[in-house]
Formats: sequence, C-alpha cells, structure tokens
Amino acid sequence: MKTAIELVEALKNGEVKAPELIERCLERIKLLNPKINAFVTLNPKAVEEAKESKDKPLAGLPIAVKDNTLTKGLRTTFGSKLFENFVPNEDSVIVERLRKAGAVIIGKTNMPEFGLIAYTDNVLFGPTRNPWNLKKTVGGSSGGSAAAVAAGMVPVATGNDAGGSIRIPASFCGVYGFKPTFGRVPLHRAIPIFTDLACEGFLTKSVEDAALLLDFVKGRDERDMYSLPDDGKSYFKELESPIDGVKIAFSPDLGYATVDPEVEEIVRRAAFKLEKFGTVEEVKVRLPCLENELRVKVTLEFVTFISEKLEEWKKVAYPPFLGFLRFAEGLTYKDYIKIEAKKQELWRAVKIIFDKYDFLVTPTTAVKPFDIGRTAPKEVAGRPATPLAWMPFTYPFNFTGQPAASLPAGLSKEGLPIGMQIVGRKFDDVGVLKLSKAFQEVSPWIKELDELSEKLLKEEII
Repeated sequence: MKTAIELVEALKNGEVKAPELIERCLERIKLLNPKINAFVTLNPKAVEEAKESKDKPLAGLPIAVKDNTLTKGLRTTFGSKLFENFVPNEDSVIVERLRKAGAVIIGKTNMPEFGLIAYTDNVLFGPTRNPWNLKKTVGGSSGGSAAAVAAGMVPVATGNDAGGSIRIPASFCGVYGFKPTFGRVPLHRAIPIFTDLACEGFLTKSVEDAALLLDFVKGRDERDMYSLPDDGKSYFKELESPIDGVKIAFSPDLGYATVDPEVEEIVRRAAFKLEKFGTVEEVKVRLPCLENELRVKVTLEFVTFISEKLEEWKKVAYPPFLGFLRFAEGLTYKDYIKIEAKKQELWRAVKIIFDKYDFLVTPTTAVKPFDIGRTAPKEVAGRPATPLAWMPFTYPFNFTGQPAASLPAGLSKEGLPIGMQIVGRKFDDVGVLKLSKAFQEVSPWIKELDELSEKLLKEEII
C-alpha cells in the first residue's frame, strides 16, 4: 500500500481511479481482516462515493474511521452491545471535514468497549490481532485503526486519544500516530467520558500523511466549545522547511516508570539519532504520577454516563469492565475534584522541562506488545505492575493537552515494534511533526511496513 501522499498524487494525475483504489482496498481487507480483525463494519457505498470525489483535494483517498466516531448512515457501535445496531444521522466533525475534502470512508475499525482501556477487544467483535505477530495485542483503544494501516489494508485511519489511544497502538503496530494539541481538531459529537482529555488524530504510514490530513480537519467548530481557531498554517507545507538547533530532553522513565530494558535501550538509541538536528540530553525528570487520577476520572465519568442503562449494560458488558463498578463504589466526587490539583502539579513540573527544552522524548510504552488474553501485563521488567504501569508515558500529556506523537523506533529481538514518543510545547503541533519527519529521514520505517503487508498476504505471519 502506497502512502496517502503518493495515492492522492496518483488519483489526481489519473494513474488510478478512485473506485478502483477502493476496490483494491476492499480486496485486501477481504484477504487480511479474517486474520487480524481490524475492521468491524464496511461501507457498502464506498465505491459509489468514490465516483463523486474526483475534483476534491483528497480525490477519493480511502480512510478507515474508528468505531466511536460518528459516520452518518454507517453503523457506529462504540464497541458495545448497547450500540450494536446504532446508525448515526450525522457525521462527527472530523468525518464531515474529511468527506468534504474528498476522502472516502471505507469502514469502521475495532476498539475496546467505549475506549475504556488500551486493549482492543469487546463482546461484539472479539480481539484485534497484531499484524507483526497474530498472538500479540495491538494495544488500544484505536487498535483496529493501527492494525489496518500496519497491514496495508488502508493508507490512513482516524483515531482518538484520551490517555494514549492513538500513540499506544501506533507503537505496538509500528506506524506513525499523532495526537494534536487538545482542541486542535474539534471533537463533536462525543460521549461524556474522558472530558478535557480526548483528541482526534490519525494513524498513518508516514509523517507527511498525518500532516496532510490535519490540514483539512483542524480549526474551530462552534459545536465543540473547546475547539481552537485555525492556526493559519499548512502543516504539510511546513514540513518542507528543515528543523535544526532544537533542544531535546530524553527521559527513559519520567521519574516513576519501570521500563522493559530492551524497550529502553531501543528508544535511547533512537532518541540520540536526533542529535543531527540539535542537542539531545538524557535528563532526570520528576513528574508526578497521575495513574490513580486517570482511573478515578474515567471510572466516575463512565459510571455516570452508563447509570441510566446500568442494568442493561451489566448483562452485555465486556466482563473485565464490571470491575469499574466495584472500583467506583469506593469513590466520591471529592476524589474527582482533587484531580485538578494534581493536574496543576503536573503542569508545573512539565513547564520546568519546556522552559529549557523544545521537546521531550520518551518511550511510548514501557513494554513490548504482549499476548492476547490479558488486558494488561502482570509484570513490567520483572516487577509487579499496577493496571496502567505498562503505559505510563502517554496519559500525562492528555492532562496537559500537549501535542505528542509515537514513531517506530525499531524492532525487538522477536521482531516486535517499539515506539518512541515525541512531546512538544502546547500548540506546537508543527514542531512535533517536523521533528517526527526529521527522525523518519534518518530512521525510515515505511519499507518495513511494506514488507510486513506482503508477508501477511503470503501468509508468512503466524
């Protein structure tokens, strides 16, 4: 599968027609999805819609959409039996803008129920399998989107990220995942969970693909009170200018994380490749850990959201999620209010870093992709693990609202992808994209993705 940039160019110059491209994608999905389970619903009108996109900027580019993002006339389940047959009568803003630009929604991708955990499995559709090793998880919650891109079923996919849900599966699947500054892409409509945390973004083969799509979806929409005005920049064109002389802080643990030694070593080597574009300094960061605050926030918001359908939901829930109810019994909204103070403490600590450095680089996750069958590893680097100990690097930057990306840093000894996270100053989406592109140039990963998709088609992946 070519990159989105290459495909849009081919569509515009007539090398390929949009309906033919959609048919090719559907054929690959037919061949590969039974193994991977990335797609849960396909758009039966995709080929017809492609015929109407000829003169638009994206010219019929096929895009997969995460199954909690509304698609008018196309089933959207949120990964829950409660919404098994829900067909929205409107598009989410990101879908509305993509369609207007000439993208074709080819289908919906798998996710955990309501996106509540970073492990893609649910009662409706079952687990999504990692294209690199079908016994491993893709993480989550945008797991189906990451797997679809990694396997070459589609060039790009949407995701959303409230604690790492774009970056974690990007890391586990060896693709590029970009979470913009909070509010950069309007989030409408969305269920009232992960308030003040969630962002819409993309999972792509290349940095340029993400920048291109962001140009079409960023900017204010009055339906989302938190959405930001358009910054007036073309992210895609900004990538043409080089980045140089930047100051980069590398932290392998943020001061509280336990990390698999192989993950740490691979990411350290990757981080110091960025010395070509400035200075890289390994620093002793001391951020407060907000694992408990994230669990409290999500739990209280979820049980409030589901309260009117609680008994109905209990009968059809993804079984591990029933633990949310038990956890909630010991909480009050005093616990919820206290989160703001810890969030401010985190912001002050992060500010100290970004007063001195332009970017912060960390591992994306503390572990390699783990086996399907558990929602989280019991141990990290031989130590007993708390529920979120394996994903300590992503959610802090949802609380602070900063732009962040996961880039393929390398492969483990078993051939599993390892991700590196780049975090930028708030509103410096362009900077994160430019440094991502710089790393892509010194450590290219697209060839590995092309080889992976061919191996899948030849049934060489177990």
